[in-house]
Amino acid sequence: MSLSGEVVLLITHSGDFFTVDRVAESLVRLGAQPFRLDTDKFPGVVRLDLHVGDGSSSRIIYGENSIRTEQVRSVWMRRIWSPELSKDLIPQFQAACVNESLAMLEGLWDGLRQAWWVDNLQRISAAENKLRQLRVAEEIGLRIPRTLVTNNGEEVQEFFRMIGGRMVAKLLTPLSQSMQGSGFFLYTSAVKEEDLSDVGSLRYCPMVFQEQIPKLRELRVVFVNGKLFVGALDALLYANSTADWRQLDNSNFLWQPHELPAEITYRLQIFMAHFGLVFGAFDLIQTPSEEYVFLEVNPTGEWGMLERDLGYPISQAIAQALLGV
Repeated sequence: MSLSGEVVLLITHSGDFFTVDRVAESLVRLGAQPFRLDTDKFPGVVRLDLHVGDGSSSRIIYGENSIRTEQVRSVWMRRIWSPELSKDLIPQFQAACVNESLAMLEGLWDGLRQAWWVDNLQRISAAENKLRQLRVAEEIGLRIPRTLVTNNGEEVQEFFRMIGGRMVAKLLTPLSQSMQGSGFFLYTSAVKEEDLSDVGSLRYCPMVFQEQIPKLRELRVVFVNGKLFVGALDALLYANSTADWRQLDNSNFLWQPHELPAEITYRLQIFMAHFGLVFGAFDLIQTPSEEYVFLEVNPTGEWGMLERDLGYPISQAIAQALLGV
């Protein structure tokens, strides 16, 4: 069935339910018409007809529904996943088919440039640079951890000694597509002295090393169009088992509400204005002395656990941002 009228395009993947469903429901309550596009289902299930230069409309066909690109009022850039290709496809063709499919999706995004995006892909890309994030955060007055990014094992050993042996390691970019997605994701991990014997492997891949900040609470701060929704975890409950809350069993650790000082709220708003983003999910630490330390922001980060545990109306705020209300 060809849908009529304006639509809000929700870009996600077939394994995404809670958050995308909540935003879709909020859009419907506001009188809008959502259209979900699971990027991993292209080209196997989703069909795209992109016309350029002949005046014809481009179409997205998914299941029994289809829309034309000129109907798209706004776009929520939730997730872009690589295609699910048939196992019957000859392996040497797999990479080429993935590349061509992703290239066509990029053509679709370009064809939707007249729509309002939450958020613009170029701005998301610029904001995903972790070193740029740290630089901007420090420039606007947020405290950041002392940080080293290197492929030099000797420098890591020196840095380890300089910060008194309290050090964590992580990557500049995640290697999986979501916290629950398939594929390897290297969580932030504490580095012990015996681990330094393996620093020679850095010649194959640089890594990020940071001083380990003492934690009272770990915070996930969700920014939506100027509004902040803050969830906190009591770090003392798991400090001896992990350096990264994303490794926790969510059934055992519930998020708690938290209020940021006005100064920190203001600086986070300045940070988002710098990157021109409508949405972002910050990770902060509150130290035992109640100082706040910026770790990073994810321009398409997770927030469903805060809406689930705390009842925050984040999905409604996203829907309102998509509709400009």
